[in-house]
Amino acid sequence: MMARRPLVAGNWKMNGLKASAGALEAIIAGARGLANADFMICPPATLVGHFAALARGSRVGIGGQDCHAEPAGAHTGDISAEMLKDAGAVAVIVGHSERRHYHCETDAVVRAKALAARRAGLLAIICVGETRAERDAGNAHAVVRTQLDGSLPDRPADFVVAYEPVWAIGTGVTPTRDDVRDMHRFIRERLMARYGEAGAAAVAGQGVRILYGGSVKPANAKDLLGIDDVDGALIGGSSLKAEEFLAIASVYR
Repeated sequence: MMARRPLVAGNWKMNGLKASAGALEAIIAGARGLANADFMICPPATLVGHFAALARGSRVGIGGQDCHAEPAGAHTGDISAEMLKDAGAVAVIVGHSERRHYHCETDAVVRAKALAARRAGLLAIICVGETRAERDAGNAHAVVRTQLDGSLPDRPADFVVAYEPVWAIGTGVTPTRDDVRDMHRFIRERLMARYGEAGAAAVAGQGVRILYGGSVKPANAKDLLGIDDVDGALIGGSSLKAEEFLAIASVYR
């Protein structure tokens, strides 16, 4: 069985201008000395092409933050997976909690976007996670199970699952090691139940990786990324600063 290779990805959300290229260049330079993981930055759509050109030939891939399910059409303001691919992206985030909440995206919509990513040859980073109220009510597993069942493709492919507890995103609140270990183990079990051995390894030589996201910082990265079945991180605010992103990534030195 081939081990799953860690992935450290940064979601810049609605941040970044062309002048932010210096941060990317610093990340590219720092990643040269970190051979034990894969790296990705997902800037706003306006920067995907520019950043992809800067990152060409480096160890840092560039991804999009969302895509439409259709390859083209009358969808004003939307971007297709094919457009992201054409701009130089290698991946796209789908189903982030901010999209699910603010744009009312259902599991079916997220699944359609994941399939669009496959169609275009992009790695889909499929996000799942519960709210504080859902966790306090004892429904965290049930919520994540429903999201997994409804959002993932029917057959295994080159995708990543990102567990991001909604109550930990941008709040500075971090789940306990036991909370993270429990949920990642649960997700792994669901993947194995659905896809068999392909849920653990041998998909594109990687296995289905499960990233953790939610207030990941240099100070807690070693603890969080050392937990079983945590195969990397999807980083928000700390990915905007090269020194913080690289400090987190250095866990895999």
